[in-house]
Amino acid sequence: MRAAVRMAALLSGLTAYYVYRPLPGTVSEPWKLMLLDAVFRGVQDASHLMQLLGLGHHLKFLNCAVTMFEMLAPQSSDTVRVTDTTFDGVQVRVFEPEERLEGELKRSVIYIHGGGWALGSARMRSYDYLCRKMAEDMNAVVISIEYRLVPEVHFPEQINDAYSASKYFLQPAVLAQYSVDPNRIAISGDSAGGNLAAAVSQQLVVDSSVTTRLKIQALIYPVLQALDFNTPSYQQNTATPILYKRVMARFWLEYLNGDPSFVQAMLVNNHTASDLSQLTTARARLNWTTLLPKSFIKNYKPVIQVMGSPQVIEKLPALLDPRAAPLIADEEILQLLPKAYILTCEHDILRDDGMMYARRLEEAGIEVTLDHYEDGFHGAMIFALPPTYFDVGNRIMNNYINWLDKNL
Repeated sequence: MRAAVRMAALLSGLTAYYVYRPLPGTVSEPWKLMLLDAVFRGVQDASHLMQLLGLGHHLKFLNCAVTMFEMLAPQSSDTVRVTDTTFDGVQVRVFEPEERLEGELKRSVIYIHGGGWALGSARMRSYDYLCRKMAEDMNAVVISIEYRLVPEVHFPEQINDAYSASKYFLQPAVLAQYSVDPNRIAISGDSAGGNLAAAVSQQLVVDSSVTTRLKIQALIYPVLQALDFNTPSYQQNTATPILYKRVMARFWLEYLNGDPSFVQAMLVNNHTASDLSQLTTARARLNWTTLLPKSFIKNYKPVIQVMGSPQVIEKLPALLDPRAAPLIADEEILQLLPKAYILTCEHDILRDDGMMYARRLEEAGIEVTLDHYEDGFHGAMIFALPPTYFDVGNRIMNNYINWLDKNL
């Protein structure tokens, strides 16, 4: 009897540990978010255990678990034709509306999925649904890029894949093949995909061999820098599901193929201490005390170390590369970019990345629509299908598509 009671207490404790997380009252459907987060953390822990046992890289196991019941073959419908193909050697999934008029040119969206540069797929049910819905609702051709992932490849291969596929599609002959209007093309992505979409946008405007220009960039809670892990949103949402501060730092290190031991230095901003003079320009470009509205700064203070860990920047120079961190790009580049839509969520460590980028773009003279969700959390948009349906995810998706429809 005592053993049963102890076992019940142990199971109750484990359940409480994994499920219960104190959440702000304004977050959408908190108990559902707790359950979703508990599952995700449990799978993460199991993946790390697999790596400790020498069975393989933890991100391979994690991605397998994330996509196990999600991967779909290309399934066409009466309204959308779906095909898998390659653009310059990069796999893509193409969504073409079946409704056609002779000689009609359609709008188009290049979409790049999120997942910390290591998880997810254009073939996942959630991204397939999103891109199919865009094609249907907007009568647009949608190109969903299947870039290679960590741990098979690291920076800059993900951005190279996204850029190669985008540049290939923007060729006049390819656009003509898909009946796409060269003046009405957007690039978009969520989270790490938003990072890649922003980086591709910046590269395209300086590539003289590309004659087709994007009309819009639409970034959904993008990750845009790894120099300050203590912006107000990082401080506020350190332990808010489903993306935690430490997890984001690990994703960055995996992406940049860095030493895992650098995590702690990055979390306390030792890698950007004031004694590191090579960071002066980058620091100015992500100074949130001037880039963020006061209502988001609240009472948070900058975390600036006097003496730091120079080996992090020395070993990971990509931290200062705008292809990895689009937020720190030169203003001369930002001035050339297309109109932007940037979506942010209050309960997201990456909120301030998006907000600072919006401000930098506006200061460079670019028209920006900033769409902020007080009840939103990171990743919300892809949770718009059962069994992981969230009302805020559905609202975000619909509002995002409506904006594209009106502006593209």
